[in-house]
Amino acid sequence: MLKTVLSLQTERLILRRPVAGDWAAFRDFMQSDRAAFFSHQGNIGSIWRSFASELGHWDIFGYGMWAVTRRGNDTAIGLVGPWTPPDWPETEIGWMIFDPATEGTGIAAEAARAAIGHAFDTLGWTTAVSYIHPDNLRSIALAEKLGALRDDGALMPTSYPDSAAWRHPAPQPASCATASKDLP
Repeated sequence: MLKTVLSLQTERLILRRPVAGDWAAFRDFMQSDRAAFFSHQGNIGSIWRSFASELGHWDIFGYGMWAVTRRGNDTAIGLVGPWTPPDWPETEIGWMIFDPATEGTGIAAEAARAAIGHAFDTLGWTTAVSYIHPDNLRSIALAEKLGALRDDGALMPTSYPDSAAWRHPAPQPASCATASKDLP
């Protein structure tokens, strides 16, 4: 039986299940130029359905992408974590950082390491990819920083035919033990 873990904590972050109150930050990000690699940019209805699917993923599967927050501040600054819609050919670790001021601070890498550790250790995944558009250089740089390698043989979601898969190595047990501590 899968244990639902509603939150993770790292040195600087709390990753928690997203809530309806995170909608404004998600919407604003998706309406920005920074979301150019997402297919629903500029379409408020599609953006709303995408956010609703983030919440619903948790209800259906018992896990999903976490809202990333700084310790002591519950404002969502991004979403990071496991993503497995029924039409996805592989288990994915996804990420998006809402605020451009957060980029380059290591927040995304810290959150993604915790999410990868959780996916392998708690969810029992044996493999994980991140689907990334080849022009999304910041996301590719993060995948490479995490040790992922481009896998041109990986199956791709039909909704992202122009993307590529970056395969993550299984984490070393010591590297994720401190990152996947459940909160009360």
